[in-house]
Amino acid sequence: MSTISEPEPASLRERYRAQVRQEVKEAALGQLAEAGPGGLSISAIGKQLGVSGPALYRYFASRDDLLTALIIDAYNDVGQAVEDADASADRADFVGRWLAVTHGVRDWALAVPHEYMLIYGSPVPGYQAPTDTVAAAIRGTTVLGTILDDAVVAGVLHDTG
Repeated sequence: MSTISEPEPASLRERYRAQVRQEVKEAALGQLAEAGPGGLSISAIGKQLGVSGPALYRYFASRDDLLTALIIDAYNDVGQAVEDADASADRADFVGRWLAVTHGVRDWALAVPHEYMLIYGSPVPGYQAPTDTVAAAIRGTTVLGTILDDAVVAGVLHDTG
């Protein structure tokens, strides 16, 4: 009889690091909601969490590193909203799927407008998004492309080009 082994739990240090990173991101999201991306301050986050600003650099190398993490999270959140909306619609109803997806984006944006503005609003001065953000950024677009492709395969949508 074979037994399925469970994955090794993360070390205490790894779990603590993940918890602190999450707390930093939550504090940063609070700042974004109040002041927008330009108002993001590592020192203010440190003060809010009861540590020095420089101590936070153990968890995020820079303000831009923190912004990148927030941007990836936001893209993944809207991507998940899009994927969930598409999954909830009748697979053969392409217009319904499209509308479900667009409503999913709208509902997500209304629920977290500061995250919406982070990824779809004005660029943060001095911030250059790394390529790490691309995979998360294309999740929603991929779903829309799949809906169109499914409609073409079903013979409902025709290529006129």
